[in-house]
Amino acid sequence: MGNKRGEGVKLKIGDLELATPLFLSPLAGYTNLPFRRTVREIGGCGMATTDLVNARSLLENNRRALELVATSPDDRPWAVQLFGAVASEMRDAAKKCEDLGANSVDINMGCPVRKVCKVGGGSAMMTELGKTAELVRGMVGAVKIPITAKMRLGWDEKNLTAPDLAKALEEAGVAAIFVHGRTREQGFAGLVNLQGIASVVAMVKSIPVIGNGDVTTPEGAKRMMSETGCAGVSVGRGAFYNPWIFRATAHYLESGELMEDPDFEERVKVMSRHLERNIDFFGEERGCVLFRKVIPWYAKRFGPASEFKKVAVRISTKADYDKALDDYRGWRKQFLDEKGNLQGKFAPSKLEAVFAGDGPLERSEIPVPKGAVENW
Repeated sequence: MGNKRGEGVKLKIGDLELATPLFLSPLAGYTNLPFRRTVREIGGCGMATTDLVNARSLLENNRRALELVATSPDDRPWAVQLFGAVASEMRDAAKKCEDLGANSVDINMGCPVRKVCKVGGGSAMMTELGKTAELVRGMVGAVKIPITAKMRLGWDEKNLTAPDLAKALEEAGVAAIFVHGRTREQGFAGLVNLQGIASVVAMVKSIPVIGNGDVTTPEGAKRMMSETGCAGVSVGRGAFYNPWIFRATAHYLESGELMEDPDFEERVKVMSRHLERNIDFFGEERGCVLFRKVIPWYAKRFGPASEFKKVAVRISTKADYDKALDDYRGWRKQFLDEKGNLQGKFAPSKLEAVFAGDGPLERSEIPVPKGAVENW
């Protein structure tokens, strides 16, 4: 499986060597430990990052914060993403992450959600370069693991501060920059600005810049790297649309060959494993309830799935899920040919035409998950 995971294409962040230049982006409410483990088992992910964690809450041992930074032996290498604007809290929280065994700490300077920005975190950090650089220096000096920063291109189109901020942060000691090719004002609307990412790449001297935004295919990832010069790609919503994207992209970057898409049975197997991990981590009822918002993402690639989704988004137990899946298999047979494949307008090639778009990175729009990031 080594070659298929693209392990010949590596990337270093500080002293940390990653097997691939591909990252799972933090997405609040979604990139929890069960999902990170699921993506890693499929293969190709160089590093995964936790949901964004409030530095003060982590220092106070808040139950929710500790849940966000929970990990396991197969969740390696892993980074914790912190947000906050109080230098001493961010410094101490970085040290705590290091003590917990994190391989890296990422500073959130890109979150556009109002509740994060209003306390001076997230995108608000891009508006005060001197203060932000000083905060970063304190964190870098407190730990031995790499400190990285995730940013957007700027607050709005009139304030594209990312290149200057990246330069200041490199001087302050960060080991890598992650840049989402949109402004805070855009949220997830409009197109990703590849030239904006390229301008950040051009401004730094020696640290890697990781591009982010709307990548849903191996070709889209390679295009972002080719057109911007970025050293790697971080995928968020695209990983929910297609958890196999890391394996397929790593293979494509190394070999130039596209892998076959997983079939229905493999998609169901991974979805079921994901639910099992949710139950193990959160308990049966909570794990199933939280999984209700995940099921439709898997079902996007099942072909006709309306009957399944109607029932599956109401599950409260594993038995509910098993029954919904069994019933769906029976209902789905009406769309299959004698070999068990989707036929007619539901054939995979036709389905891909539905999901393909004319956007810059293979899809013009990816749905924004509901929940903690609904205002992004």
